Parts: sequence; C-alpha cells; structure tokens
Amino acid sequence: MTHFTDLVDGYRRFRTADYRRQHERWAQLAEGQSPKVMVIACSDSRVEPAQIFDTLPGEIFVVRNVANLVPPFENDGGRHGVSAALEFAVTKLNVEEIVVMGHGMCGGAHAALTEMFHDSPPGEGGFVHAWVSLLDEARERVKAKCGDGPGAAREMELETVRTSIANLRTFPFIPEREGAGRLTIHGAYFAISEGVLHLMDESGEFAPA
Repeated sequence: MTHFTDLVDGYRRFRTADYRRQHERWAQLAEGQSPKVMVIACSDSRVEPAQIFDTLPGEIFVVRNVANLVPPFENDGGRHGVSAALEFAVTKLNVEEIVVMGHGMCGGAHAALTEMFHDSPPGEGGFVHAWVSLLDEARERVKAKCGDGPGAAREMELETVRTSIANLRTFPFIPEREGAGRLTIHGAYFAISEGVLHLMDESGEFAPA
C-alpha cells in the first residue's frame, strides 16, 4: 500500500532519472503548455489517462472527477470546477479534441444506478448523490433497457460517457467550434479487467479500439 512517504521516494526517483532524461522537454514546458487533447476521466485510482494513453507531460489536459461527468451549462454564479476547466481548455488553450473516458467497475456509476446514497447527508454520501444525480435520466434509460440484469452496470458506465458528451454540447462554445471543424469530441471506455479500450461511434455504441 502506497503512502505519502512512498510518493516522496517516487519524486526523488523521478528527479534523478526521468527529469534529467527529459530536461529539454521540461524546459519547454516551463515556457507554457499547448496540449491538443483534453481528457475527462474518472478519479478512480485504477484509471490513469496518461498511463492508458502512454502520453508525456504536456500532451493532455486532464480533468478527473467521480464518474467522469460533465454538468450541463449553467450560468448561475456558482463555482463550477469542471466547467471552468472546460472553458479554459477550449477557449484559452484551444484544444482540438476532447475525450470523455468512462471505465469498468465505476463506483460513481454504481452509486447512480442503485441510488446508493439517496437521502444521505453531506459527509456520508450526500455530495456523491448530488453529483451523480446528473445521471438520473440515464438510470431510467438503463433500467428500461436492462432491468436489474447483469448488463445494467456496464450500460450505466457507458451512459456516463454519453451523458457527459451530451452535456458538453450545451456549452455554447462547444458546438460553435465543432461546427467550424476546430473541435472533435470522442467517447471512450476502459475495461479494467481486460485492459481493453473501447471507442464510441457516432451512434453511441462502443467497440474495442
């Protein structure tokens, strides 16, 4: 089990090995960033986008949260972390592609499907319930399609991707750039148990990459 002291040890290995080998790259990154791809992924410790996509520092702009969700566009004066990151990546960094990546055995998708934390106060699951309520309509679709069958969990995990992509397009600056050919959106799903990445097609169906 990894603790903070292990992380510091890892930093020291990084500092004496990778940082020295890639010194020129780090010097360039110190001047600024210009990633072409934004990845919206889950906070789950088993799903690390940089490792799955085998990228170097500076290549992807990553946002991670419970169940890789994007909320719909809201202009209510609230504090919107995902929306702020999305706005910055698209309108300031001018990323050319956005990837929403769901994954297998997702606890957030499970919580949404089962309404695990319904009526729980903050600190006991209430924050999780409020967040995954973004998937309420998706849950009804999954139950209509799969009932309580064995395929419901995976279908819900796929719905996290579909829902987030639909919500992305409620931000005015997203369809504007899509329409101009300046931005492309992709859906992906990483099956942890098999180590296989699935890509979403235009109809919303997924197939191995």
